[in-house]
Amino acid sequence: MHILHTEWSDGWGGQEKRIYTEMLGMRARGHEVTLATRSSCQLGVRAADAGIPVVHLPFCGKFDFGSVRQLRKLIRNEEIDVVNTHSGIDSWVGGMAARLAGCVLVRTRHLNIPLKRNWHNFVHFLPQRIVTCGEEMRNTLICSQDFPSAQLASIPTGIDFSTFRASQPRSTVRAALGIAENAFLILMVAVIRSVKRHEVAIRAFQRFQATVPDAVLVLAGEGPLAAVMQQLCEELCVADSVRFLGHRDDIPDLMQAADMLLLTSRSEGVPQAVTQGLGMGLPVLATAVGGVPELVIDGETGLLAPAEDIKALATGMAHLHDDVALRARLGAAGHTHALAHYSIEAMLDATEKLYADILADR
Repeated sequence: MHILHTEWSDGWGGQEKRIYTEMLGMRARGHEVTLATRSSCQLGVRAADAGIPVVHLPFCGKFDFGSVRQLRKLIRNEEIDVVNTHSGIDSWVGGMAARLAGCVLVRTRHLNIPLKRNWHNFVHFLPQRIVTCGEEMRNTLICSQDFPSAQLASIPTGIDFSTFRASQPRSTVRAALGIAENAFLILMVAVIRSVKRHEVAIRAFQRFQATVPDAVLVLAGEGPLAAVMQQLCEELCVADSVRFLGHRDDIPDLMQAADMLLLTSRSEGVPQAVTQGLGMGLPVLATAVGGVPELVIDGETGLLAPAEDIKALATGMAHLHDDVALRARLGAAGHTHALAHYSIEAMLDATEKLYADILADR
């Protein structure tokens, strides 16, 4: 197959990483892969560096008919079999171009936010299939937003656990961060934007640290609210115990150095950082939103807390700090669960079959 992905977003978070991983995986299986994106997108830079053909389009808005025409021409000239769109604007542009070119269209939904399925938003009627990153997201679209079940497929994001491994010892990583070997290290890996609710994480940590003074909160990720969150740490008098690392490419090393992984989002699909943490055997405390409970089964593969509940999150931190046996049990069960259900092979198998089935039906 020749597969064309479209992406408008210029960030580098879980969504973009999934697209990148899928493109590399499908290419390794013998398929042709092309990416259409804006010139400012980090995904495009990384894809080009990996040898994936990248086409730059303006994607100025959902009715950017200039981009629609260019994309339609590309689809026909390159004999594209499947177009897979991802963000809002490129789903409009890519969806219209694919339909005009008579090409199979798939849309992947990475966020668990409400959609309005009506003719004003006809973009939702264009794809033959809409892929969600978890079963809960799929059920929400069916039960609450009237999407037909036959249009929806759940394919969780897969992690290549064979390569997602730490390269540095725990003590080396901690020393580089200036964190004592016996300090309780809480790690959160997320873009610092409103939906991830770093404010809730910091306030819960402040509450927890009142009884565990040597605890450290490490925030890996960059984002538009970084400066605001740093100011909040100053106001709450925890600035000396909260580390802002910015973007990091050594996430496995950080996870191996941590005692637990934290996620405080108010909305999620199936977050890659949690999948990665489970795969590393790291005990996880997360908010029960979106597809997170599919990964973190409360009391079995991790601990869950209600979104925005600072007290419950602080209590969860205390439970994991105080009970070493609990951390070991949750880490082992989470590792088994992640490897069984969230591998890169499982994601690629399901995606490849979905594309082939739609093509066969057409």
